[in-house]
Amino acid sequence: MSGHWVDTWTATPQRIEPGDLPPPPYAGGGSPGGPVLADATLRQTIRISAGGPRLRLRLSNAFGTAPLPVTGLAVARPAGGRAGVSAIEPGTSRPLTFSGHSRVVVPPGAQAVSDPLDMPLAAGSVVTVTAYLADGQHTAVTGHPGSRTTSHLAPGDQCEATDLAGATPVDHWYLLGAAEVHADPGTYALVLLGDSLTDGRGSTTNGNDRWPDRLADRLGGLLDGAGPAIANQATGGNRVLADGLGPSALARLDRDVLARSGARWLIVFEGVNDLGVAEPSPAAQKRTAGELVAGYEQIVTRAHAAGLTVYGATLTPFGGHDYDDPGGCREAARQEVNDWIRTGGRFDAVIDFDRAVRDPAEPRRLRAAFDGGDGLHLNAAGYQALAEAVPAGLFAR
Repeated sequence: MSGHWVDTWTATPQRIEPGDLPPPPYAGGGSPGGPVLADATLRQTIRISAGGPRLRLRLSNAFGTAPLPVTGLAVARPAGGRAGVSAIEPGTSRPLTFSGHSRVVVPPGAQAVSDPLDMPLAAGSVVTVTAYLADGQHTAVTGHPGSRTTSHLAPGDQCEATDLAGATPVDHWYLLGAAEVHADPGTYALVLLGDSLTDGRGSTTNGNDRWPDRLADRLGGLLDGAGPAIANQATGGNRVLADGLGPSALARLDRDVLARSGARWLIVFEGVNDLGVAEPSPAAQKRTAGELVAGYEQIVTRAHAAGLTVYGATLTPFGGHDYDDPGGCREAARQEVNDWIRTGGRFDAVIDFDRAVRDPAEPRRLRAAFDGGDGLHLNAAGYQALAEAVPAGLFAR
């Protein structure tokens, strides 16, 4: 079969401590040091950005310090085709295997790729993934806190159940690293390296209206269904230069960008958190702006060496947010960084997100219609504006 594997959905891995899981029986069963997610069924939904006739999943134990034993894994169509639901369409559940076996043990720090499954999927369709863990895991787990999608935990082995009895809803993803489709030879992945603005803070839970979702829909329509797959490698609180809630963009570049299946393009849209946590003094902000530019140059150099085309997105306003200092030092640094992104010539093209969502009357602030409520994060309309600001011609075949 011609074609190749392409990441059609991804979740940037983060470390989730046992205390951040729902209460027992899921977080250790009430026993200090006990396994998490033992004798538990986990049902999650994911949205496919590009279609294909075959599917495979990647389980991630990137932040686990103990082996991750998964007893069973299945995929199905969700009830009504909707994201975030606990029920599946009867008769659609299909088991996934690993080298022909239903059980797999993922070593600490590693991932495991399932065997391919014949399952024709259209771009934009939602898939349910159900996992059963008989033994649980004796460590923190790998997951993605900013899912903006409801998952469901239930006791016992309910992997094949049409709906889950006694389920606990939680708005995280766990254990899943990526979904791949076997796409036609002309389909490639666009990787997005970002923070909470790309992770979708302020978007609608289960609405799939982050700007990456809207971009996938838009490009698919404009390019006659031949838009790229989207690999959203964003995580809340992320910085380019230093670790925060997770590894810095520079530290996670190889795993989260360069190793993506079928990657051809990269959009870099982060740096606001670097400015926001740096001291609000002219010297500190000037230094951080210079370090950000150097960080961007490192990303471009490494991505180019891997054959990716790299686009830089300007940093959006944060006037009125906690990052907004009275002396305007951070705003001056944002303008300096944006000037370099626009005119430095290091990116293969520039996407002007700042221009797309700033208030024309007060450019240091977001337009009121796009403000998610805190002066930094966007609402669904704001994320739609970002998606519309990306030129479709950047991804034409």
